[in-house]
Amino acid sequence: MNATIAAATYWDQYNGITHYNGETLNVFERLWAAWYAYMQNDVLATGIMSFVMHEVVYFGRSLPWIIIDSMPYFNKYKIQAGKIPTAAEQWHCTKMVLLSHFTVELPQIWVFHPMAVFFGMDTGVPFPPMWKIAMHIAIFFVFEDAWHYWTHRAMHWGPLYRSVHKIHHNYSAPFGLAAEYASPIEVMILGAGTVLGPVLWCAITGDLHVLTMYLWIVCRLFQAIDAHSGYEFPWSLHHFLPFWAGAEHHDVHHERFIGNYASSFRWWDFVLDTEAGPEAAKARRDRKLAKDAKKAKKAQ
Repeated sequence: MNATIAAATYWDQYNGITHYNGETLNVFERLWAAWYAYMQNDVLATGIMSFVMHEVVYFGRSLPWIIIDSMPYFNKYKIQAGKIPTAAEQWHCTKMVLLSHFTVELPQIWVFHPMAVFFGMDTGVPFPPMWKIAMHIAIFFVFEDAWHYWTHRAMHWGPLYRSVHKIHHNYSAPFGLAAEYASPIEVMILGAGTVLGPVLWCAITGDLHVLTMYLWIVCRLFQAIDAHSGYEFPWSLHHFLPFWAGAEHHDVHHERFIGNYASSFRWWDFVLDTEAGPEAAKARRDRKLAKDAKKAKKAQ
């Protein structure tokens, strides 16, 4: 890409990039390049963009669930019937989440650009093709789900639960805003799964664009907030993708405080027999009875 002209405003930068690269870059790519050219500081440019994106997506995706919680029509879809969060609970959660975002997540976001550059992550234009972005995001979902399962399961060990994870279980009937309502230690440990996958992938392959990272974080935020929504609809994704976890899977975890440790998928809980809920408990009893009957038959 040709060097951008020295300009006083963001739109001057955009117009300069359009003049020299209008044939090779699409509108979004020109907007992206103009932002970095205007800021004249890549760490600042990435930091501001990352933090604003996180806040807009997190609270923007939580807002529909706040509205749904206030509409009696949707009560019939509430998994834990009747346990609708009050306005006071929503406001308390919002304040705690904002405090965590500014004191825990903002410093981590600020060092993201140097880390990305160190591992060879591309921040320029043009952007990678959509098929590659989709493939990378799918890989990151699988990695994060495995990380989340094992770290989350570890946090239910007595001492870790009491000192770290118990805060997140303050709400036995979760709601969207509570997705990141957790202790600073938990935010860092579980959040590491979202960042480590892309960083490791980039370190190994040398092929990752920060835009893919952003889109992955957007998908992950949507997944986490929806999993904490507390609602099960006929059109919920797990009805079409049986291996998808969703709100029905995670809500049981909050209600029973054990089992269903994975974030996005059901296979870890299924394979390692940590599924929660009455159906899973019945399946375990049936397997035990069948096993005992088989042993008794052999002993005869």
